[in-house]
Amino acid sequence: MPFRFAPWIAAALATAAVSACATLQPVQTAEKMIGSPQSSVRDTFGAPTETYQLADGKTRWIYSKQPLGYEVYAADFDAAGRLAGFRQMLTEQEIYQARPGLWTKHDVAERFGMPREPIQYYPLMKREAWSYRMYVSGYQPAHFSAYFDDRGMLDRTMIIVDAIGGDSRDHSK
Repeated sequence: MPFRFAPWIAAALATAAVSACATLQPVQTAEKMIGSPQSSVRDTFGAPTETYQLADGKTRWIYSKQPLGYEVYAADFDAAGRLAGFRQMLTEQEIYQARPGLWTKHDVAERFGMPREPIQYYPLMKREAWSYRMYVSGYQPAHFSAYFDDRGMLDRTMIIVDAIGGDSRDHSK
C-alpha cells in the first residue's frame, strides 16, 4: 500500500511553504497577490504594525521589521480593499522623495512607519530625530534619520552608513 499524506499534513505543508515565501521574499510574494482582498494579505503576512488612511482614498498597511531588521514594507489597498501595491519603503529612492519644509511627522510615519528606535531630541539644534535601520548600495548597513523642528515639520533627512558593517564575521582572514 503506497504512503499517503493525511489531508491536514498536506495543508500544513502548503501553509508553511507560503509562509516561508512571504518571510523570505515578501515583495515577490505580494506581487502575485495584486488584486487580492485585505483578508488574504493578512492571512499571508499577518497583522500590520500600523495602518493609515491615505488622502487619495487608499489604505496603507505598514509591516515594520524594525528595530533589529532593516525593512519596512507598505501594502497599499485601493478604495475597494484590494491590494494595489507592496514595496520596501526604506530605500534611497523612497527616502529621496521626502520633502523637508513640506512633510510633517504624519507624512513620514505614513511612508516609513513610526520609528522603533528610541526617538532622540537634540536641544541645541531644537530637533527631534527619528531613526530607521536600512541597507544602502546593496547590503551596506546604514541609518536613515528624519529630523523635525519644534512645529513637527520635516527639517532634513540623513543617511549615515555604518562603517563597521554590523556583522560578526571575521574579515581579517
